[in-house]
Amino acid sequence: MTEHPGSILIIRLGAIGDIVFASALIPVLRQAFPDARLVWLADEAYKDMLIHNPRLDRVATWPRAHWARLRKDGHYGILLKACRNLVRSLRDERFDWVLDLQGLMKSGVWAALAGGKTRIGLGSREGSQYLMNRCIDRRTESYVIGSEYLKLAGELGLDTTAFAMDFVPGDEAMAEAGTVLDSLGIAGPYAAIFPFTTRPQKHWIDDNWSALADEISSRYGWPVVMLGGPGDTERAAGIRSRCRSDLKNLAGKTGLAVSGALIQRSALGIGVDTGLTHMSIALGCPTLALFGSTAPYLETGRNDAIVLYEALPCSPCERHPTCDGAFPCMAQLTIEKTLAAVDALLKRA
Repeated sequence: MTEHPGSILIIRLGAIGDIVFASALIPVLRQAFPDARLVWLADEAYKDMLIHNPRLDRVATWPRAHWARLRKDGHYGILLKACRNLVRSLRDERFDWVLDLQGLMKSGVWAALAGGKTRIGLGSREGSQYLMNRCIDRRTESYVIGSEYLKLAGELGLDTTAFAMDFVPGDEAMAEAGTVLDSLGIAGPYAAIFPFTTRPQKHWIDDNWSALADEISSRYGWPVVMLGGPGDTERAAGIRSRCRSDLKNLAGKTGLAVSGALIQRSALGIGVDTGLTHMSIALGCPTLALFGSTAPYLETGRNDAIVLYEALPCSPCERHPTCDGAFPCMAQLTIEKTLAAVDALLKRA
């Protein structure tokens, strides 16, 4: 294994939160190898999270959705050429290290195709372990955010003093966020909420979001902005319709970089276990995370970011809830408890 690699490929294809967590390795690697060429391979859908980071030399993108359409439409020649071009561009980098942070077969195949001298997999499974030169178990006893990546850095013998999530929205996104806020009539402090996530057991009750937005507006005199993706618009409209206050619904209206810029400018962020919540912590926004069926971390490493989580005998159940859709782990996070946590957070921030 090359002790001082001249070129390093990081593979974490997605999704939002996982890329945010893994980004903590960027400053560690840059500190350890200031002259190395540092490249990240990601799904094209997430490139805006990485392309503005000055510590990366290149962001290579896998246009997964486009390739899926080519395959569906039978354009196999075009698909093969595109695949060959991406593989060639990676091999031309002559990587000394390839770090597969995803540990799945799809990421492992890309690690193998990249042709690096040493391939290191984090928690490699699905057969991808056989494509690695070295595998590192991602399991830890720590409840600190991003602990598996901190473990990886330690296993590689790297100084971890620079370990910190490293998401940079970029100047263009910051300017666009300013334009969005101007259009909403927001000139002072505001709160941002992130109600949406991938699995129902991670959701908080929609009526609670409406009540929370009303209470924040009433208590602090702040407008509240709701962020989410294109698939969240129906739920967002329902939450907005039950508000007495003027909740600003931006779900599906801003991309990842602009969402990040809006979060960075906000005075408070509140969300469930979702990428935007983790992004909020990474950007230094005072953040309250509401966890129940999942608890990816309980310690944020920041004084101005806290987790509200009350363990039940059945939690965290991850992908296998046993409560027939009742989700008591989230239901017990009442408005009163959440507002008390917000008050405590803002006193600490």
